[in-house]
Amino acid sequence: MGNIDCMHWAWEKCPLAWRGQYTRGDHGYPTIMLEAVASCDNWIWHAYFGVTGSNNDINILDSRDLFKSMLNEEMPDVPYIVNNLEYKRGYYLADGIYPTWSAFVKSYSSVVDPKRTYFSMKQAGARKDVERTFGILQGRWHILQQPVRAYEVVIMRRLMYTCIILHNIIVKDNGYNIADNELMYEPVHNMQRTWIDRCDAYNRRNKELRDREVHEELRHDLVEHF
Repeated sequence: MGNIDCMHWAWEKCPLAWRGQYTRGDHGYPTIMLEAVASCDNWIWHAYFGVTGSNNDINILDSRDLFKSMLNEEMPDVPYIVNNLEYKRGYYLADGIYPTWSAFVKSYSSVVDPKRTYFSMKQAGARKDVERTFGILQGRWHILQQPVRAYEVVIMRRLMYTCIILHNIIVKDNGYNIADNELMYEPVHNMQRTWIDRCDAYNRRNKELRDREVHEELRHDLVEHF
């Protein structure tokens, strides 16, 4: 369904009392993080900006529920077949820091098998789409390249989302988007069910989302598919 990753935006005017909260050791200066999902046509499908720079990709995932529609049964299943086995829901390509959930496909950290080596090369190449999108976004809007001089996070959030919206408009107007971005579907959520039934369905889908065995099986089938 896309490639997920995070980007840091330096905050020059961060108040002194907040610098410890917004600074991470590998950067050494205050930043605010953007989580985004992008496809190979550089279209940004999902964006969440505002998490303090001292966090990592997993903290953003926990603070912003990317899978809210799926857990609330507001989106249909998208079954597909890999290696003659059927899976019900799509997945995102992610790097090694993300958890081993069924919704993520990561490369292998250490490989000796030629099949896994080839798969890891293909996965890393496809996952670069989101990083390339970050580069295009910063190259197109130079304000994102420079440390932001705003004093409030709300202003920074508006600036970031404005740049992302304009980026998607340019991609669509240039005819580079490969998907029907205006595709609409009716929510499959049934409000006539009891609250207990909805909670049970939410817990069941949450368990399926975090299923490590499905993650390993899907990755193995993708290796064989390639």
